[in-house]
Amino acid sequence: MSAQPRPDGPDARRLTEAVTRLRRALRASIRTDYPWETLPMAQVELLQVLGKHSPSRVSDLAARQRLAPSTVSGLIGQMINAGLVARGVDPADRRASVVTLTDSGRDQLAAWTAAHERRLAGALDALDDDARAAITGALPALFQLAENLGEPLDDET
Repeated sequence: MSAQPRPDGPDARRLTEAVTRLRRALRASIRTDYPWETLPMAQVELLQVLGKHSPSRVSDLAARQRLAPSTVSGLIGQMINAGLVARGVDPADRRASVVTLTDSGRDQLAAWTAAHERRLAGALDALDDDARAAITGALPALFQLAENLGEPLDDET
């Protein structure tokens, strides 16, 4: 009988380090293709959610991002000032408000996404076939891992 690795052992530690380094490297390298990119990651993530679920109530955005509604409301205020989103009346309940992407927000999200995809595609192309295949093969498991950590798949949100 083989021993099970400890949940807080080297694999979890190495995965944490890899994810952290990937996020940091991608964030830093994006300035090569997209030098004006200054959006905080929290705002980018809200743009991504709104890109899939717009319009949305602040409370729904907060639940999806697992943030306090006051935190999301503050971020939305900053994004309204930047012209990325607009606040309107919920047609289903005129007492409630919803947030939608503006054309500028949609353009910013598209440019951010395209720049990140270009950077990742270039980095993937620089890998040998075995490394690229290993990453591609790991994608379903990584999505499952995210779901196990409480991040629902896009078709569930």
